[in-house]
Amino acid sequence: MYITQVLSIGYILRFWYPLCATWIMMAVEGPLLTSVIARLHDPAFNLAAYGVAVAIAMFIESPVIMLLSTTVALAKDKRSMQVLHRFMVSVNILVTVGMLVVSIPAVYNMLVHSVIQLPDDVASLMYWGLVCMIPWPAAIGYRRYYQGLLIRNGRTRRVAYGTVVRLLSMAGMATILVVFTSFSGVVIGTVSLTSGVILEAFATRWMAKEVLAHYYDQADEVCAEPPSIREVLRFYIPLAMTSIIGFVVTPMLAFFLGRSKYPVESLAVLPVVDSFVFLFRSFGFSYQEVGIALLGENNKNYVQIKRVGLMIIAATTAALALVAYTPLSEVLFTRAYGLSEDLAAFAVLPTMILVALPALSVLYSLQRAVLIVARKNIVVTWSTIIEVGWILVSMIVVLAVFDLPGAVAAAIAMLAGRVLANGYLAVKARQTLMKHQ
Repeated sequence: MYITQVLSIGYILRFWYPLCATWIMMAVEGPLLTSVIARLHDPAFNLAAYGVAVAIAMFIESPVIMLLSTTVALAKDKRSMQVLHRFMVSVNILVTVGMLVVSIPAVYNMLVHSVIQLPDDVASLMYWGLVCMIPWPAAIGYRRYYQGLLIRNGRTRRVAYGTVVRLLSMAGMATILVVFTSFSGVVIGTVSLTSGVILEAFATRWMAKEVLAHYYDQADEVCAEPPSIREVLRFYIPLAMTSIIGFVVTPMLAFFLGRSKYPVESLAVLPVVDSFVFLFRSFGFSYQEVGIALLGENNKNYVQIKRVGLMIIAATTAALALVAYTPLSEVLFTRAYGLSEDLAAFAVLPTMILVALPALSVLYSLQRAVLIVARKNIVVTWSTIIEVGWILVSMIVVLAVFDLPGAVAAAIAMLAGRVLANGYLAVKARQTLMKHQ
């Protein structure tokens, strides 16, 4: 979709809200599954096992995340779309092999006992949950490729429809497994998560039929020379490295939490807090593809996109603060998430610390969009390196100097890392915008 005119704020909102709804529904799946696990046998150990299993799978899956942005940016015509399809298949094979390797018992034992050093009760529960997620990364890669085609061609509502399929099928699978099986909470959670993503992937492919027909109707002679695999890699690798480095955070935090004050409580609570805050951050996460698709030539729509972003910042920050800094937080964690009163109280302070993350996520997405459109993807990679590096330093310092509970230390480190990364991107994005004035 080539933007030739300045867009209205209303158009930007209409383009964005289905993507936002998609991310919100994705954010709901975490609380939904953790609330199910919290109501089953051994909730603290199963929540901890589920959180670490998903973190490992997300790290392996991280290369496929940027297939969405790559497809939105590069799928200009039939030939480029076909090149990107072959590229997607190759990436999916790579991540599936990664999941299979980690599921080898000898590799798994070395990872959980020697590297992460999980408590034995958590490690023993987690194995079959991780095995159940073997198809998960490839299904996400398949889905994100077709979502990119839909967004590129303005069909953002269909992306949201696919997520409805995912959420309903995931909830249905969880219900069936709870009622008719005696599986552990971590297995119920991971099987439900995986089945939902697979069904969403098939639904997204079906809804992309019209867009695919549009591409295939193009005559070869009117298509531009397609990008080579080397050119796709040159665009994609910095973005993929951003995801890979970014997903180091959760396993890295699990490593520190296992050695911190209150390790089991911290491992159990942090995924719950993160999934709740993610609900508000999702408004910002959905904004990157809006910027990539709609900034237009010489960033002509930047001012309008920024205005909408400021509206999102104000709304999400106020809503999260209303919960985090009032008794609503403990009510939410006990009733909606099913945590015990002790675990709910343990979750309140980390939530308060992370109140600024939704605002920073909107800014982060807008800054990254400006740089990706300008093909300065390596700057995006450096911002993630800065963020992860500062989280590492912060965890070491905070735990050594202040001896805080692990979940509190993790929240401080996450906030500090994102603030520093935002500052770096703000400078680089401003320089890029000034060049196009």
